[in-house]
Amino acid sequence: MRRQRFAKIVATLGPASSTVERLRELFEAGADVFRLNFSHGTQDDHRQRVELLRGLEQEYNHPIAILMDLQGPKLRLGSFAKGPLELKKGQKLRFDMDKAPGTAKRIPLPHPEIFAAAKPDGLLLIDDGKVRLRIAAHTEDTIDTVVEVAGPISDRKGVNLPNLVVPLSPMTPKDRKDLDYGLSLGVDWVALSFVQHAHDIAELKKLVAGRAAVMAKLEKPAAIEHLDEIIEQSDGIMVARGDLGVEMPPEAVPPLQKRILAACRAAGRPAIVATQMLDSMVHSPTPTRAEASDVATAVYDGADAVMLSAESASGDYPVEAVTIMDRILKSVEADPLYRRLMDASRREPEATTADAISAAARQCAHTLAAAAIVTYTSTGSTTLRAARERPDVRILCLTPSLDTARRMTLTWGVHPIHGEDAQNFADMVQRAVRVARKEGMAKVGERLVITAGVPFGTPGATNILRIAYV
Repeated sequence: MRRQRFAKIVATLGPASSTVERLRELFEAGADVFRLNFSHGTQDDHRQRVELLRGLEQEYNHPIAILMDLQGPKLRLGSFAKGPLELKKGQKLRFDMDKAPGTAKRIPLPHPEIFAAAKPDGLLLIDDGKVRLRIAAHTEDTIDTVVEVAGPISDRKGVNLPNLVVPLSPMTPKDRKDLDYGLSLGVDWVALSFVQHAHDIAELKKLVAGRAAVMAKLEKPAAIEHLDEIIEQSDGIMVARGDLGVEMPPEAVPPLQKRILAACRAAGRPAIVATQMLDSMVHSPTPTRAEASDVATAVYDGADAVMLSAESASGDYPVEAVTIMDRILKSVEADPLYRRLMDASRREPEATTADAISAAARQCAHTLAAAAIVTYTSTGSTTLRAARERPDVRILCLTPSLDTARRMTLTWGVHPIHGEDAQNFADMVQRAVRVARKEGMAKVGERLVITAGVPFGTPGATNILRIAYV
């Protein structure tokens, strides 16, 4: 299942993609990572999907990554006494914590954290930003607002606070139960919603305790103020553009996407670009040209992976969506401009042995026109360093850890293989050559650039570079 591209595809599973036949079609079409959205479906639904994916992993003898996406807190209005309300511009409206059904003058908002965060001139956005209200005054249990953008509101509509930091843990009781269940199933990545500070990720990492890699979903403006710290704490990043686009002006999202991807690459963290990438394909067999350009832009920006949400979870054309995304990725990577952009955005390596070896491996592979770079790793750190260099050949990741092999399927340019670790120098070369030939990554007469750490099996000790003939 060696892909003929560097960037990866994440496919969300749901009612349209839960049979073994459909999962096989998605995998063969190009899906590298499968996302379980715990905002929808039951725990038993997710268990069945994990079992089917692990069966496919055995069938194809290739690691498959499973990403569980925690729902996170949902801020919503209460109910209304007489159905939906039509708000008018300039209208005054009070929010309070009284559970009584709402009227034209007051609306229940059962979230004390919002009242604690309220400030004059703060904004309340309702129903994905369709209705906007500005805070005029507030007390401990009331918020008085003025309608700036009119529209209808109704029971349980979502509430966003774009310019306020809400003192709310991203982990709800439901999330904690789901997390325990997902880890018991053996998921490889855990994505956390509503991240505002680096300590949100630190809290999750304590609960995960190394059983999976942790991903921060960047969907709150507050997170951008602490971007570097969040990236440092995380194992990966998801650019959740849908929620960012609600809480920020639409024109602010594209440059922010580029900034986040550049910061992730500099830190050596895999990054996913998500939300509405091929949204029209939920009900259409082909995407719009604008959507194809959007996917391409994420790849030109250096994203490790691009993600399908409803397109593959509940859409009418899940396999077609993966197929066209695969074609877009290949087309971009065949463009000479793509290679120039990857080279131009490369940063100077840090003054460490591991970084020096990884930078030299890329240069050697380019100069010698090597078939591939082979990395020996136990934790994935050696492979991540190689991927950060964005070489012009693929990276064959050899690891004795099945968990590491699965997690590395998300990383740019990486083809992971689970097997025994090398025992000595001779075994290192022989094993690399044998696996590269078996996986179709090198032919007789070609060269491989091999990186590893001595003593073998020592995490983060990349200190060897070897060039081998096949």
